[in-house]
Amino acid sequence: MPQASLSSLRAETLSSGEEFRAAAALYTRVFGYERPEFSLNPNLLSALARNGGSAVGVRTADDELIGFAYGFAGRDARGRDFHYSQAAVVDAAHQGEGVGRMLKERQRDVALGWGHRTMRWTFDPVLSRNAHFNFTSLGAEGVGFVPDYYGRAGTDRVVVEWRLTRDDDPFDDLRRVEPPALGRADWGRVVHGPLSRRDGSVEEAAWLAVPAQAPAVSDDGEERASHDLLRANVRQSLATLIGSGAVLVSCVRVDPSTAVYLAVERPSHPDSGKEPSV
Repeated sequence: MPQASLSSLRAETLSSGEEFRAAAALYTRVFGYERPEFSLNPNLLSALARNGGSAVGVRTADDELIGFAYGFAGRDARGRDFHYSQAAVVDAAHQGEGVGRMLKERQRDVALGWGHRTMRWTFDPVLSRNAHFNFTSLGAEGVGFVPDYYGRAGTDRVVVEWRLTRDDDPFDDLRRVEPPALGRADWGRVVHGPLSRRDGSVEEAAWLAVPAQAPAVSDDGEERASHDLLRANVRQSLATLIGSGAVLVSCVRVDPSTAVYLAVERPSHPDSGKEPSV
């Protein structure tokens, strides 16, 4: 299928029962869910959209729904309100066309309309492609880490925070900094070192190497053990980094097999503590 021109796509807020059903079907198809407990209820989408949440889509010129995102109003243990984006999906035939950014920008407009100044969501730290989009493309930060986020093994998640009204990005000069030459042997390991900022200051940075592509896992015992060890190492590294007050600000691919996170000290600002409660 030929790629759609970005100018031919349109982002919109979903509102009808037919649109919610189409969104739920796209969600199930993209994620490949077969078990009913992982399906998405169109009635729930309607209720969320009417009560502080979001349900947005991207369509082609011929009205095909190829992208969908939804979220809801959230509040953490410190009483801070935010818009929580639960999921964003893009049809496989249209990935890499800018649909993900269009979804997030539309969701941002909806969140601002409800009075939210920040948006949060989570992602699997081993999926570095998502990390690059979150940090380098959108300018968000990884501010929290939760092991087994969904109460199941293998669902560790980084919590992302996107400041919707920020005029200046304090990490703009770090988003594309070239990381050290780490490789497959370094996956899951943290490397510390000084990092020069644009203003001439130097601060301590931490680099964490992960696979550049989501590792395939078969039923082979040795392959499974290797994958489990990788996840355990990434879990320990992120829990230590973010638990000590660092934030993730970039994820850059260094070669076909390896991508590297950059973590730096969290800057102080009046409406945040050491880390968000999640």
